[in-house]
Amino acid sequence: MVPSNQSARYREIAEVLARHGLGFLAGITGLERWVRFHHGVLGHQPREQPYTNPEHLRLALEQLGPTFIKLGQLLSTRSDLLPPDYLQELAKLQDGAPPVPGDTVRELIRQELGTGPEELFAEFDEEPLASASIGQAHAATLEDGTPVVVKVRRPGVVARIQEDLEILQNLAAQATRRWDAAADYNLTGIAGEFARTLRAELDYLQEGRNAERFAENFARDPGLHIPRVFWHTTTSRVLTLERVSGLKVDDLDGLDRAGIDRRALANRAVGAIAKMIFEDGFFHADPHPGNLFIETGGRIGLIDFGMVGEVDEKLRQQLAVLLVALARADPERAGPALLDLSVAKRPVDRAQLRADLAAVMALYQDRRLAEIEIAPLIGKLLALLRDHHLQLPREIVLILKMVLMAEGMGVRLDPEFNVAETLNPYAQRLALQSLSPFAYAKRLGRAGVDAAELGAELPGKLRRILDAIDTDGFELHLRAAEIEPLLGRAERIGNRVVAGLIAAAFIRGLGELVVADKDEFRRWARPLMGAGLGAAGTLGSYLAWTGRRKKR
Repeated sequence: MVPSNQSARYREIAEVLARHGLGFLAGITGLERWVRFHHGVLGHQPREQPYTNPEHLRLALEQLGPTFIKLGQLLSTRSDLLPPDYLQELAKLQDGAPPVPGDTVRELIRQELGTGPEELFAEFDEEPLASASIGQAHAATLEDGTPVVVKVRRPGVVARIQEDLEILQNLAAQATRRWDAAADYNLTGIAGEFARTLRAELDYLQEGRNAERFAENFARDPGLHIPRVFWHTTTSRVLTLERVSGLKVDDLDGLDRAGIDRRALANRAVGAIAKMIFEDGFFHADPHPGNLFIETGGRIGLIDFGMVGEVDEKLRQQLAVLLVALARADPERAGPALLDLSVAKRPVDRAQLRADLAAVMALYQDRRLAEIEIAPLIGKLLALLRDHHLQLPREIVLILKMVLMAEGMGVRLDPEFNVAETLNPYAQRLALQSLSPFAYAKRLGRAGVDAAELGAELPGKLRRILDAIDTDGFELHLRAAEIEPLLGRAERIGNRVVAGLIAAAFIRGLGELVVADKDEFRRWARPLMGAGLGAAGTLGSYLAWTGRRKKR
């Protein structure tokens, strides 16, 4: 049942889709009841060359307003979901809007900060620097003469976006029920992810915290300038940042006149992006040329921290395994690594996936890293993902988008620039970290905890299985010759689990001892290390012996 206050919006969405010949989308989302569909396209401006389907989709999203424009911008990054012609068209979506009147801006600042801009700032320009669908930016100056930018959120935009997000999630659920292929694309998951991202972008306090986190990560890098946040004039609806000014990164003539070394600039910009991804695990998800300013001396000023991404340790390790496999052109390893990193909504033909990966890797088999163009390689891998109905996590998609943007920016600054050579040292360090003894020890500790949890849950699970057998019956047919190998294998697996738990308990106990009493640990350090090395040797010998028995 659609709430009465949303009926008009549902009808508007249905009519816009009909106008652009997108009746299929209306049909699978249940919107067909809101409008009578006709053959052909209704109400669009005629032109000599007919509009393509990607163009119609872009125009429809523009007409539906800020939420749908943001959705289109998100989809323009999802190369694992849409083919290139749609991606190119959706990338043209511009997030512009008529400016909010100066009187309204002054009143909003007064409501948020308790007094008007004329009392808070030495100067405040009512003419906005930029006006977008969520907010607009104004130049201002603090009492001490510091130039700042004041971002003000549009009145009423939150309520409108919240309504649209609820509608989008409802439509995604309808499409999942009506269209079999929707399950392959996880439309409800994409809608939920989009809602979380957009809600975070509405909160200027979160954007301020993001800016401070970037500033902390790059505190020792004099080549990158992150603007300071002025918290005394910042709320969830108003954000005051240090003003960053300089040349646009794509103003090649201006950079040359200023004597900026464009090759060094390309390496510095892409190096900063690589550090965000591979070292910090926290990255700016929209580093387009409009968000980069080149200051005097070549320092890079970065702005707009509403859209960010994070790569947790597990995802970083999975990414490292895939990078190593791709670098070695090893489809046997790359296939499972790609599956670990992806989301599959249906069974995957692993043999065909390995064969397809081998075909892609064969194209780059005998080429040096400097000779490989990243964009075509990523394009082929993403096409392969679509063919096998695999999806990547949002963070990995954003990383791929950043790599493609970085390559385009680097080549524009320096035609001989190769993004792979810049990214490779960072990727190698990440791969080595994931394969280090410390990383293995951490994974072993986690495996011990998982095994302990499984041990605690196992009686309940076995009880439910036995109840099901008592209720429905259960038949098992085994030949006598098959029982002994199964029992032997089960015994070996059990012994290995116990050995792993003992090792994990030792590592954890050692760590707790170090944290609890460092002086006591120093007294026992040598005996403990000797015991640990002896235990490790014994455990290694045991595992090697059991592995040898298994092969026999």
